[in-house]
Amino acid sequence: MTTIEPWQLRAEFARRLSEMHGSEVPAYTTLVDVSHEVNADVLRRHGADAERLGSISRVTAERHGAIRVGTPAELHQVARVFGAMGMHPVGFYDLRDAAASAVPVVSTAFRPIEPGELARNPFRVFTSMLTSADPRFFDADLRQRLENFLARRQLFPPELLELADRAQRYGELSEVDADRFLELAVGSFELSAEPVDKAWYETLEQISAVAADIGGVTSTHINHLTPRVLDIDELYRRMSARGIEMIDAIQGPPAWRGPDVLLRQTSFRALAEPRSLRLPDGTVTTGSLRVRFGEVEARGVALTRRGRALYDDLTGQITQESADPDARRDDVARAVWQRGFPDSERGLIEQGLAYFTYHVNRRSERPSSRLRDLLDQGVVRAEPIVYEDFLPASAAGIFQSNLNGAGTRDDAKDAAHYDRDWLAGAIGREIHDPFLLYERQQNDSIADVATTLGKAVALT
Repeated sequence: MTTIEPWQLRAEFARRLSEMHGSEVPAYTTLVDVSHEVNADVLRRHGADAERLGSISRVTAERHGAIRVGTPAELHQVARVFGAMGMHPVGFYDLRDAAASAVPVVSTAFRPIEPGELARNPFRVFTSMLTSADPRFFDADLRQRLENFLARRQLFPPELLELADRAQRYGELSEVDADRFLELAVGSFELSAEPVDKAWYETLEQISAVAADIGGVTSTHINHLTPRVLDIDELYRRMSARGIEMIDAIQGPPAWRGPDVLLRQTSFRALAEPRSLRLPDGTVTTGSLRVRFGEVEARGVALTRRGRALYDDLTGQITQESADPDARRDDVARAVWQRGFPDSERGLIEQGLAYFTYHVNRRSERPSSRLRDLLDQGVVRAEPIVYEDFLPASAAGIFQSNLNGAGTRDDAKDAAHYDRDWLAGAIGREIHDPFLLYERQQNDSIADVATTLGKAVALT
């Protein structure tokens, strides 16, 4: 009997989801087509160097999705579904204070965590949960109404959850069960045709468009599905030239002469999509809601904790210096980056700012025990580890850029406490620390170098 492994479920789920989303949001298909065009052009210009951060086949297939749920119970069910596909929660992101607009969510990302699994298919889903307990957004009455509404809905059919549990229990599904699992999973993220209660949706929309998208409907859906591009600045230009309205800026590090680090993101603006709306008198009319947008990303090398601290510091400098009315933010960002960040991969290594894997190029009769010497001698080569995760400020910036209004947040009240441990308890699974995952991958590669050379090797 043919059986389907988790990575195969993951790859097929990503493919079917992309097909479904393209049928719902035609501009997404345009975004994917332009991404492919840009990637092909970059590959022609730069050859093997274009694949420094992943093969073109991986980059072409790569997607990250984004979904939003309302309660810990729903998040727990999401974890079961994605767990069947070999995807684990990684990182904790608190978006509540990451943007000027009201974005009352905390998030994690479900993704593969082993290098081999990432190479097979790196599909990841950024998953946000509504913080209904935060009094800055929801007073006691609205919170109760919201939680009652959420408690009545069912996002995932019991059959899907049972199949997900079976896949995790046995590490595989039969071909028939796998097809049924995928059918139900993709169906759970389709945009529902059920009429939306207009008055209830608008009540939540006054707080936050994100809150309305989560708690104002009886289902969930893919909010965006993000392809990866090798030149995001060129993609931005080409999408704009096609008449597609893009958000005002590319989020994340600036474009500059040095290595790409972390994550750069942009999107086309959320589209007004026709939806059935139920009026207070029970009649149903056709209106529109603007919640889904088209995001695209460019990924760089993963930074260490020291590198991330430097990134945060430089980002703060950019914000401060851009306050000058005569300053152009893009110019300021490049100048700050060029004076504050190493402009080569070797500089990142020597300052301990980024993660790399190390590989033996050739044998040496008397190898040094210092990795730096081995790199100088050409005995060992370094390959950057791709950043697989997200940036809270960038995610919030994308959300904010696609909202109709700022919403409301009462900062006179104390924020409800949510952290990684709380979220892990809600999910019922460990939330992995991304820094530790990258560090383990780097250390494993250094141990392999030492084994091959027959001598202990130190990074510093």
